[in-house]
Amino acid sequence: MNYANFPLDKRMPLPNSDAGDGEDFIDIERLLGMAARQAKVAAVCAIIGLFLGVLYLQTTPPKYASFSSVLIDEGLNKIVDDISAASVTMQTDSAILSQIEILTSTRLAAVVVDKLKLDQNDAFMNPPMSALAKGMGFVRGLIQYVHPGSPTVGGTDITKLDAATRDALIASSRRDYAILKLQSEIRAERTGRSYVIAIGYQSTDPALATAITKAYADAYLADQLDATFDATERAAVWLQGRLTELRQSSQAASLAVEKFRAEHGLAANSDGQLMSDKQLSDINAQLIVAQADTARASARYQQYKSIVDSGSENAFKDSAISSDQPSGSVIAGLKTRYLAVDKRLQDVEANYGSQHPQAVALAKEKADISAQIFGELKQLTESYRNEYEVALARETALKANVASAAGQSSADNQTQVKLRELDQQATALSTLYQTFLSRYEEAAQQRSFPVGKIRIISDASMPTGASSPRTTVVLGLSLVLGLLMGAGFGGLNEFNERFFRTGEDVRDRVGLKFLGYLPMIGGKLRKDEKPGEGEPDPKTAKSASAAERRARMRVSVDAPASMFSETLRSAKIAFDVVMEGHGSRVIGVISVLPGEGKSTVAANLAGLLAANGSKTLLIDGDLRNPGLSRGLGMEAEQGLMEAVVNGQTWQSVGKIDRQTKLAIIPAVARGHFSHTSELLSSAGMRRFIENAKETFEYIVVDLPPLGPVVDAKAFAPLVDGFVLVTEWGRTPRNMVQSMLRSEPYIANKIVGAVLNKVDLKKLAKYGSMGGSEKFFDKYSSYYLEKSDVRAKANV
Repeated sequence: MNYANFPLDKRMPLPNSDAGDGEDFIDIERLLGMAARQAKVAAVCAIIGLFLGVLYLQTTPPKYASFSSVLIDEGLNKIVDDISAASVTMQTDSAILSQIEILTSTRLAAVVVDKLKLDQNDAFMNPPMSALAKGMGFVRGLIQYVHPGSPTVGGTDITKLDAATRDALIASSRRDYAILKLQSEIRAERTGRSYVIAIGYQSTDPALATAITKAYADAYLADQLDATFDATERAAVWLQGRLTELRQSSQAASLAVEKFRAEHGLAANSDGQLMSDKQLSDINAQLIVAQADTARASARYQQYKSIVDSGSENAFKDSAISSDQPSGSVIAGLKTRYLAVDKRLQDVEANYGSQHPQAVALAKEKADISAQIFGELKQLTESYRNEYEVALARETALKANVASAAGQSSADNQTQVKLRELDQQATALSTLYQTFLSRYEEAAQQRSFPVGKIRIISDASMPTGASSPRTTVVLGLSLVLGLLMGAGFGGLNEFNERFFRTGEDVRDRVGLKFLGYLPMIGGKLRKDEKPGEGEPDPKTAKSASAAERRARMRVSVDAPASMFSETLRSAKIAFDVVMEGHGSRVIGVISVLPGEGKSTVAANLAGLLAANGSKTLLIDGDLRNPGLSRGLGMEAEQGLMEAVVNGQTWQSVGKIDRQTKLAIIPAVARGHFSHTSELLSSAGMRRFIENAKETFEYIVVDLPPLGPVVDAKAFAPLVDGFVLVTEWGRTPRNMVQSMLRSEPYIANKIVGAVLNKVDLKKLAKYGSMGGSEKFFDKYSSYYLEKSDVRAKANV
């Protein structure tokens, strides 16, 4: 297949951006690789951070913190709370926060400033400053120096005041400044979820910190007592005025009740009940008893009346007579006689018959007794009828009395509604008066015995060690900040990475076949050499530099087992595969930027081909800057330009390497000649190349860079395939992409790209976890040692 004629859009497509394929949201391998590459940056930044931390520790004066704890304890004034209804129970977080606001208030700060005279204390007003604070003060001083203004205090120009007023104003301003400073520096925080508040102050003087903390705790305790006393005093004054009004109102209401009761005759007994109600209640009770008596008398009368109506015989046999009459009554005695006579009569009749005189006499006696019993029953019935009529008459009279009493009670009750209303009002006013009187007495007692709900549970003590700056925290924070800064710079470096580092970059970013890595050769001092020692004279130095350039051009010949040579062999295989079928192959070596080493690659590629026995011609096609000819140390009067212009063949200007039999066409720089592109695309150049094809299998042409000049584009029709040389870590990917898009004709003929001047020690950091870049040291036994290559290059 003719790769050179294969359309560009059918080959590997060019990506549109430098972004990765984005298959994974977080690429752990890539992050680890970035960390390994930027480890030195992070380490340097961490060291800088530690240095700044040490510098901060050395330039910052130590500060000492003193703490005191106060407890909001309601148990202290339990005695007062037991007699005072105005106690406040702090059970919410808002109450604790309110106490913290009191602690950090301007009023409390003013009390402490005045007590300790902090506005006259130089250690408080002008404490030692750190280097950072001094620097900021210096900057503010410069700003004030550039923009000076009239000295003012509180917005007043002090230059216009007399001495006494100015001194007083300055002293007042110092006090205000001290109050604001203390208020901003005092610390009051709640301890956990308890009712304990920790008060703390930090100063460069431990004695001053302790004194301020103690003064704050004492001032807070005194403020609480004063607040309690003031509140009690105000409550007592208000209650005293209110009591006079309530006393008068209560007395007026009581008098109104008694006057209304007297006017309407609503007298009451000892229980407070109206007389009409008491009378109605008593009559109702009597009526109930009378109704019961009437019912009982009626029942007994009706019972005896029915017995009498039934006749004497039935009356005698009725059992109600015996149960109703006592054993000593007349009827009971008659009934006993009747039974005895009846028994004797039955015995006589049984022995002597009913006609016996004794039987007749007993029968008559029995009849007389029965008549007597019936007569007694009639008398009892009449007596019971009289009792019933009396009970009924009494019940009727009581009913009439109840109706009369009920009417009177209803009238009294209607009047009593108003009386009850007046009485309730009088009672309410009396109760309110008693309550306020009790409150006043309690307030008076509490005023004479004020007790706050605050007590100090931990007094401030002299600090034994500095609280800040803390060495461990500062150094740890400095280290962390340094590492974060290093991570930021490292990330910035990775973000700015726009160059070729691995073969994947060549394949993925520009869509070209990657031919291999060409390690950096020569150009560095050996470890046993030191700059400035035994410097040779200029002639010797110039000779050594020329020898080094020539050795660099012959690495593939002098070190055929090196990695450099192996990469060029890989490129040769790619040419042979792509250009199979071509008799003679014209290979152009190009780059995007100058100085990427394309001349070195072209010379070594041609030398490798010639050393392998292939007839090879090396042409220096960079007519404006013939770096290949200079590198090979060729000083010729005639070169490629003269041969093409004069119509000569390669034999007239070519040089032959005695070792490899490589034919070389040098180039002679002509400062006045600038139409090199026309020369390279001329018919004479075509004839020159066609003539060379008759002799050589490979024609390697070192062409100028693609960016600055158009010579390579002009020579492109004569080339079968290009090798793109890109410098590792220097050639921008975007520039190569832009060139390939703008020059599709050249892009179609590029067989592959090599990465030149590769630092193999750093290359492993850019390779993926499973990439070949990580295992180059494993192949060291297959290559000539790098030191040997450099040694030969430095000959």
